[in-house]
Amino acid sequence: MRLEELGEFGLIDRLRRYEGSRPGIHTGIGDDAAVVAGRAGWRTLFTADMLVEGVHFLPGTDPYRLGRKAMAVNVSDIAAMGGTPTFAAVSLGVPPDTPVSRVDKIYQGLYDEAARWQAAIVGGDTVRAPALVLNVALLGEAQEGEVLLRSGALVGDRICVTNHIGDAAAGLILLERPELAVPDGVRERLVLKHLCPSPRVEAGRELARGIATAAIDLSDGLAGDLMHICRASGVGAVIDAANLPISDDVRAVAQAAGLDPVSLAISGGEDYELLFTVPSYRQGTHVLPGSGTSYTVIGEIVDAREGIRLRLPDGELRPLSATGFRHF
Repeated sequence: MRLEELGEFGLIDRLRRYEGSRPGIHTGIGDDAAVVAGRAGWRTLFTADMLVEGVHFLPGTDPYRLGRKAMAVNVSDIAAMGGTPTFAAVSLGVPPDTPVSRVDKIYQGLYDEAARWQAAIVGGDTVRAPALVLNVALLGEAQEGEVLLRSGALVGDRICVTNHIGDAAAGLILLERPELAVPDGVRERLVLKHLCPSPRVEAGRELARGIATAAIDLSDGLAGDLMHICRASGVGAVIDAANLPISDDVRAVAQAAGLDPVSLAISGGEDYELLFTVPSYRQGTHVLPGSGTSYTVIGEIVDAREGIRLRLPDGELRPLSATGFRHF
């Protein structure tokens, strides 16, 4: 069997057989971050994420923004667990003809994004590579009893998402198709969303204080990441297409590119917003009072036997398939 047949998540499941066991492990493979023993009253969070040139970012991407993004996507994993980032190790694979100034700018971006959250880079590795590869391993911490997992969603919970979705995917489309006719302001905002995601650390900490039952950050697209929650929690879900928080900017790009904005919002990845569930009957858009983060109720957790479905504006229910980014 080849990796392309097994798939990314099939590979992850296969590799679980090698997961170690020792005292202090609370949550291992299968969440946004591992949860292990920490200082008294706290849990340590551990995550790692890799960016590869030509796979995760386009050649010629601004190196400073690339550095910030590489750190931010890891911080987002910590945020989804309700934690705060602390220490990072950075490994860099780089072609030998790369200008030193480009490496400097990457690390300046890494440093600035880490400093934004009072985290510190404390080590790493550098190697020769045929293309630029940037890997960040990040530690964080969360108070004991305030760690968000993917596995806590319950039937009847409302499904919510912070801010808007589809922005990063629309920004990537504009980078790949610069000929698309959209206003300059729309182009600038969406490209920035793609290149410089903003982790929802404050929102994650607030949600972990008894508000959310489960959470994940939106890296692979709404459909795929919702499936992670449903699988971990043993539940199903219904998403209302009419309630998805899609910005006018994304709708403008979808129109220019001949795409369905709902499909773009559902399948587009790298928004790094928080998808979470709450035991509530609320509808509409609201604001988390502590962090000031807006969120929208987009659906409901249902029995696993009902599957994962999308409710169209006319009431028709369709199966919701994971159509976001896949490595294999």
